[in-house]
Amino acid sequence: MSSYVYFFLAIIPSIVLHEVSHGYVAYLFGDPTAKENHRLTLNPLRHVDPFGTVLLPALLILSHLPAFGYAKPVPVNIGRLRNPRKQSLYVSLAGPAVNIILSGVGYLISYLALHVTYSSWMLQFGVAFGLVNLTLAVFNLLPIPPLDGSAIIERFVPSRHLPSYYRFRMKALPIVMVLILLDSMFLHVGTNLLTSLQNWWIHLLV
Repeated sequence: MSSYVYFFLAIIPSIVLHEVSHGYVAYLFGDPTAKENHRLTLNPLRHVDPFGTVLLPALLILSHLPAFGYAKPVPVNIGRLRNPRKQSLYVSLAGPAVNIILSGVGYLISYLALHVTYSSWMLQFGVAFGLVNLTLAVFNLLPIPPLDGSAIIERFVPSRHLPSYYRFRMKALPIVMVLILLDSMFLHVGTNLLTSLQNWWIHLLV
């Protein structure tokens, strides 16, 4: 089976669980928006964005560029949280936290395949699942809007400027995509860091 197939088998549930975690944590803190929109579900059809989840990663892979993808964001109304300024940080960090846990699950699958079952397909899936989630966690923790890590910056934005900040955040995704492409083609700062982290993860299996 092609490594690209394992990549897609790994990335779809990883992105779905990432998004659901945002809505679920928001629900725990008093915001039922995701539940009201039927987005607290593991059904990928409710979360998959045809372009962001499927077409864009495929085009980037075929172009030998870093794979990047996203799902339809789970709706969160920060104003409905019981403590918006504090709890919005937890809502944002829930996604990367889930990806870190799932990267550990991928490591466990890979370790069992390598040392117990000696299963080639299981090893390939485990590695793909682990590295996809490691990448998602690190990428989303970058403090750049609209990524989850930007919630740290948000805590220092004065309340009177939050509406303008939120409007900018909603439109900032193309900027992030351009930065990724520039880094992969010219700067290689993020690419080298991510490669080092991925190599560290793989070396743990030996």
